[in-house]
Amino acid sequence: MAQALSRIDRIPRLSRLGWLMGLYAENYGHLVRLFAPQHLAAGSYVSSIGDGLDLRLDVIECHRYTVELRMTYDICDPVTGEPDPSAYVRLYQDARQVEATHCYVGRRWQDVVGMYPPADELISHRMRMNTFLGKWMEYLAERGHGVATLRLADAPAVPKRLPNVLEH
Repeated sequence: MAQALSRIDRIPRLSRLGWLMGLYAENYGHLVRLFAPQHLAAGSYVSSIGDGLDLRLDVIECHRYTVELRMTYDICDPVTGEPDPSAYVRLYQDARQVEATHCYVGRRWQDVVGMYPPADELISHRMRMNTFLGKWMEYLAERGHGVATLRLADAPAVPKRLPNVLEH
């Protein structure tokens, strides 16, 4: 029994900040596999899998080491008239991390936890946002969204079935 306890004592514990950084790295992997946004030009893109619930990916800005984007469905919140759910995301290419900066229009972390929250409250809020983002991206991948389903928002959708020229 004493050996078991000493073995457990040797396992390093991950701090909440370390856990959050792990979420950022995990989200980077999800996002890059899904949509490879580091290779997209600024603009609006739509991923359609034929279920009537298209995902909009807005690449807001591209910088040398970061990409700012918003992910949302084309569903409007009846109260605000803004897309919901939505996540504003920052991709850090050099650090290989993705951070959800806020997950609802008008609901930045300052709106939720105040201007000067205690550090643990801010980390808890960021953990919730980034856990949501990770689960949402896993769901999108399971449903079939990805680079192959992504097109410019202004581009016409690919027809599901080519019309038969013999049909009148």
